[in-house]
Amino acid sequence: MSRVFCVANQKGGVGKTTTTVNLAAGLARLGRRVLLVDLDPQGNATMGSGVDKRSLDPSVYDVLLESVSVAEARRPSPTGGYDVLGANRELAGAEIELVGLERRNMRLQGALAAVDSQYDMILIDCPPSLSLLTLNGLACAHGVVVPMQCEYFALEGLSDLVNTIKQVHANINPALEVIGILRVMFDARITLQAQVSEQLKAHFGDRVFDTVIPRNVRLAEAPSYGMPGVVFDASSKGALAFLEFAREMAARVDGRYAAA
Repeated sequence: MSRVFCVANQKGGVGKTTTTVNLAAGLARLGRRVLLVDLDPQGNATMGSGVDKRSLDPSVYDVLLESVSVAEARRPSPTGGYDVLGANRELAGAEIELVGLERRNMRLQGALAAVDSQYDMILIDCPPSLSLLTLNGLACAHGVVVPMQCEYFALEGLSDLVNTIKQVHANINPALEVIGILRVMFDARITLQAQVSEQLKAHFGDRVFDTVIPRNVRLAEAPSYGMPGVVFDASSKGALAFLEFAREMAARVDGRYAAA
């Protein structure tokens, strides 16, 4: 049985896609069977995995409209070692088309159920908004990984996201929980970031991952080559941090769901 995790934060520009792509590649390096689902119409996770969104047909859009299956739409990442259910601009239209359909929040759940036994983990890159696309991701997830920068306004965004998760937990998916908060783009030289990091640990305790992802140029360069950072420059500080995060994530998931 696969475990499904959304990488989500309602605040934009916090490294959701970078986290999703590099976590997928890191888990694949650990021998896990991974499917990355790109639910963002920008398709950045698709391109960052080495899959050309411009020639993508079919895509996750077709899966949500139930015209094709996940098995028909997925593509192997040529660089990451995992499968990709990719997205492109067509996905923006799904928001409007889903509104009038039955089970509009549960479309992705039904589609992923068909490939449940083929993967150990399914990672969903959510758009930076509470939309029908995000709700589809949250409705089928066991947990949420929250990447965030240690900055003042990020704390407000985190509060909004936690409230959203509570609402989805209460009304749509009682299995949903925050699996962990990941500190990204971290610079220990900045006093405010160190202070916010301590506040996070004081308030959320062991929900905060031990691994910290540093601000790293090589991670930022990797998507333009269609590669996860852990593949593009495996010896960079950012890549090593994401590999450590993949180990921590795998251990946390194994420990939490071992008896399930």
